[in-house]
Amino acid sequence: MKKIGFDSEKYLQEQSSYILERVQHFDKLYMEFGGKLIGDKHAKRVLPGFDEDAKMKLLATLKEKAEIIICVYARDIEQNKVREDYGITYDQDVLRLIDEYRGYGISVNSVLVTRYQEQPNAKVFMAKLERNGVNVYTHRAIAGYPTNVEAVVGKNGFAKNPYIETTKPIVVVTAPGPASGKLATCLNQMYHEHERGKKTGYAKFETFPVWNLPLKHPINIAYEAATVDLKDVNMIDNYHYEAHGEVAINYNRDIETFPVIKRIIEKITGRESVYSSPTDMGVNRLKTAIIDDQVVQEAAKQEIIRRSFAVENDYKKGLADEETLRRMEVILEEIDLKKEDRVPVLHARNYAKTVEERGGSTNPQAVIAIELLNGEIITGRTTSLMDASAAAILNGLKSLANIADEIDLLAPMILKTIQSLKTEGLNSRIPILSANELLIALAISAVTNPTAQLAYHQLANLQGTQAHSTVILNRENEQTLKKLGIDITNDPVYPTENLYYN
Repeated sequence: MKKIGFDSEKYLQEQSSYILERVQHFDKLYMEFGGKLIGDKHAKRVLPGFDEDAKMKLLATLKEKAEIIICVYARDIEQNKVREDYGITYDQDVLRLIDEYRGYGISVNSVLVTRYQEQPNAKVFMAKLERNGVNVYTHRAIAGYPTNVEAVVGKNGFAKNPYIETTKPIVVVTAPGPASGKLATCLNQMYHEHERGKKTGYAKFETFPVWNLPLKHPINIAYEAATVDLKDVNMIDNYHYEAHGEVAINYNRDIETFPVIKRIIEKITGRESVYSSPTDMGVNRLKTAIIDDQVVQEAAKQEIIRRSFAVENDYKKGLADEETLRRMEVILEEIDLKKEDRVPVLHARNYAKTVEERGGSTNPQAVIAIELLNGEIITGRTTSLMDASAAAILNGLKSLANIADEIDLLAPMILKTIQSLKTEGLNSRIPILSANELLIALAISAVTNPTAQLAYHQLANLQGTQAHSTVILNRENEQTLKKLGIDITNDPVYPTENLYYN
């Protein structure tokens, strides 16, 4: 069984009361949400017991007092930037987020396209939103932001960008990903609110790094690994120490920009800022809900390894530069970890080597090893019938249902029909079944085959399992495994020399 190291309910209570305490000091509080507001899978992985929708559930308790502005950077829309955990572009993720927020009964005020420069894809996206009844605003880039305070707070700065009309005391500013302009949006709104005579404040809902955990705690290092492409580095917040005599952890970008942000807020409000440090700006009660530090440390170390595989793959695909790759290697060395410390890795590689030796092949062997929650290791390899993802899932389900390996779960006629459809009906040159096709075949077989039904009912028990592939998965298989809750990594090796591989 998976060990629990975090109390999500306690976290919700602590964080909620802390937010309400902040709101009391202002007519309106603009709150920048760092990380994912919903579906925070990084937090779920490093904090076993964390509810990935905890922040959303917290806001749901405050829904009478809160509304949301979603920011998205125009260039991210133009370049079709992808949110990797869901495999969808940022503009599609905005649509998904709106649906999710509405499902929780929380008002979505508007979508703000930041640093807008008439990008064609951004125009199409905005038109789609407007035609579906969503308020859309655009902000232009401000020359000199954020360092030229006089210009930023002058007539050619915030004054030129439109004010977003808000009605509730808590305005949450969120985005599909980092560098979307959330902070600038909060400051822009504060400027316009002040012009309207309202006492308005700013706060940042932080998750990572955790300010009151040690600098080199694996939880904080895992944050560095997660943002290695942004070149974030955790540091001791010297402003906090000077003001309070207390060691606090923050990251370089927040610490470096704090004096400027503080001056901007003071210039807007005409009074001294209530914050003495970037840590003061944050609302982070996460440490109070850690109930087993050893469990979360081990989970964080596994996340660091997982991130190292992700960076290697991005480098292979041309999505990461060499500096990012080297930085990730330094992080691994810093915490004395090897990729092989992830349990399924060696099992997958060793089985692939065995398959290679048996067949006398020099091509990369596609093998997946899954570590089930009971610690058992299950493997699957690509054959003429199904690929490694499908085989590993099927073998895992058979083990969980205590079905002997030699028993066939899938009717041969069903498999043959699907393969014929692929090759003859859909003109595919690849007849083998993918993970998604295997699951469809299993669902059909379960209707008439009680043994297949036993396996089918074990699908939920794949949630939270760890897996490793010896080759890069195509996007369909990768997303199917993720939807099942299987935490998959892979070696940066393509299974074929073909340049086109999806």
